[in-house]
Amino acid sequence: MMRDTDNFDPVASRLTRPEFWHALPGRWTSDDEETLICCQVRQETHDVKSFFFRSQQGRAFVFEPGQFVTLELEIDGERINRCYTISSSPTRPHTISITVKRVPGGKVSNWLHDNLQAGHNVRVLGPAGEFTCARHPTRKYLFLSAGSGITPLMSMSRAHHELSEDRDIVFVHSARTPDDIIFSRELDLIASNQERFRTSFVCERVGSRTNWPGVTGFLTLPLLRLIAPDFMEREVFTCGPAPYMKAVRDLLDEAGFDRRQYHEESFSFETLTEATPLVDPIELPAQNGSAPAFSISFARSNREITCGTEQHVLDAARQAGVRLPASCTQGMCGTCKVKLVSGQVEMKHNGGIRQREIDQGMVLLCCSKPLSDLVVDK
Repeated sequence: MMRDTDNFDPVASRLTRPEFWHALPGRWTSDDEETLICCQVRQETHDVKSFFFRSQQGRAFVFEPGQFVTLELEIDGERINRCYTISSSPTRPHTISITVKRVPGGKVSNWLHDNLQAGHNVRVLGPAGEFTCARHPTRKYLFLSAGSGITPLMSMSRAHHELSEDRDIVFVHSARTPDDIIFSRELDLIASNQERFRTSFVCERVGSRTNWPGVTGFLTLPLLRLIAPDFMEREVFTCGPAPYMKAVRDLLDEAGFDRRQYHEESFSFETLTEATPLVDPIELPAQNGSAPAFSISFARSNREITCGTEQHVLDAARQAGVRLPASCTQGMCGTCKVKLVSGQVEMKHNGGIRQREIDQGMVLLCCSKPLSDLVVDK
């Protein structure tokens, strides 16, 4: 009788194995490897998909749960940067995932849902961001999320679960209907494995689930007190649409919660548009007429503004009514990256631009102060 082992070819077997099965991977950085390959697309709900990526060189992803990456996409001939929170856990370093909700009219989210497939290559920058429980270790957490804002908190929950750290975590997620709850089965699994991990779902309406046993309506202070009576003692992490986060802040302020224990994702990656100002112009400091200032010319739009030496170019542009794409405003995401045609700036970024791009004359307007008159290719 022929055995399976008689035809076993160890050389051929090694050639077909994924790299991480027989070698310790090096660390992935966007400077060394700009392009990742999409290796899986997973349908989470009717309008939410997760996209998984791996390094083509077998490198490992190192990040803090809650951080984000920036996708650099070419859509209809236009280069677009868009930030998405990492939904996977750093404890699984060979792949990285983002989870994207299809936004009505959203150029990037709809393109991703309709076009990005396994085998496609995508330019990725990052990881970056400060919204992470890794920088605020404590015994007791309260995670509050709504809609696709669940992604950074899911990364944090997965990390604690896979590290077998049974922290006292209460995870309260709000959704339109029970069918819109992202990661519901996995959250149930984590709760079944971790004695001190508890979930609670709040749905606006029951939808097709007429037998929904959970809470319907909206998160309120009395409801929060029922779900987490000790919430005043917890470190709170919140992510979701801007109205939801404002409602949470108001709720916690009403209870007298210590804001030093409160952390939120401060901008919406998925719904941001060029026309949406992140800072009200009246809040920007006016430039003193006697202080030194430089001229900033936008070559393609034929606009010219004045920017003070202690003012970031993006702030000056918004103050003058010039609309420019931007997300984090902290030099992390790369959304406001432009080509500097002439002039010099002082730029203090936080990883949102590669060194080779700087060498090519690219700058981030959100963290650049002029050292001379500037001409920007925008």
